[in-house]
Amino acid sequence: MHPGELILPMFVREGLSEALPIQSMPGVVQHSIDSLKRAATEAAEAGVGGVMLFGVPETRDATGSAATDPDGILNVATTALAAEVGDALVVQTDLCLDEFTDHGHCGVLDAHGHVDNDATLLRYRDMAVAQAEAGSHLLGLSGMMDGQVAAVRDALDTAGHTETVILAYAAKYASAFYGPFREAVDSQLSGDRRAYQQDPANRREGLREARLDLEEGADILMVKPALSYLDVLSDVAAISDVPVWAYQVSGEYAMVEAAAANGWVDRRRIVEETLIGARRAGADAVMTYWATEVARWLR
Repeated sequence: MHPGELILPMFVREGLSEALPIQSMPGVVQHSIDSLKRAATEAAEAGVGGVMLFGVPETRDATGSAATDPDGILNVATTALAAEVGDALVVQTDLCLDEFTDHGHCGVLDAHGHVDNDATLLRYRDMAVAQAEAGSHLLGLSGMMDGQVAAVRDALDTAGHTETVILAYAAKYASAFYGPFREAVDSQLSGDRRAYQQDPANRREGLREARLDLEEGADILMVKPALSYLDVLSDVAAISDVPVWAYQVSGEYAMVEAAAANGWVDRRRIVEETLIGARRAGADAVMTYWATEVARWLR
């Protein structure tokens, strides 16, 4: 591993004057703008390759309008971070509506309460342009809507953002490992996302979705989570002609931290081994909440 192969996910919450700890993820916080800039600077100094921003707004609505507001927390934070560390690492933004909707789903709902795929794509197009104009170098398409890569690529190119990179969450499973993340983004979700995320038992669909995203023009493919889906990660890496990343998600992080706090495991060795497992399975880079710490170890 090299520090540049590590990506740090970061949460920025509207209305904070200082960082707020996330109880289910010891050592991880919801940032204010100022603490976000400090932490990103530390990541850059450690040699981390990039930071992925998730916004937590004060006000939500059915269509997630804060996601496309130039003065919304994610877009404001992106501009601040691009100015602060944009020359030192890749500033990345999560492109999904779940943090911004009052129902917590990744898209717009229809009259029956189901996610409307095509109406959601229109929102994603607007989000993509807003994030690119805010200064994002790379957009993380995590919503798992059919056709999202093609829609976002067209919107970016039409708006003149031809060099903005698309990271497609190609194989994203409906996993219980996302539990602590819900606290991190103050999720309003009721129910689950199994209608548009993938069945954990279905290995083949991960590869099929990856091929579709490649055909639509994805620059990077993501497999999420990492630990329980190393077979899918290996499958995708074997057929991809673009880089493949893995996301070491909140539940993976929380389990290790809890076990280490009880003295049940050697923390550093476990952290290193989980990351090496993802790299060995085929990940060219790993999104991990340990990114800055591990980058320092590697250096």
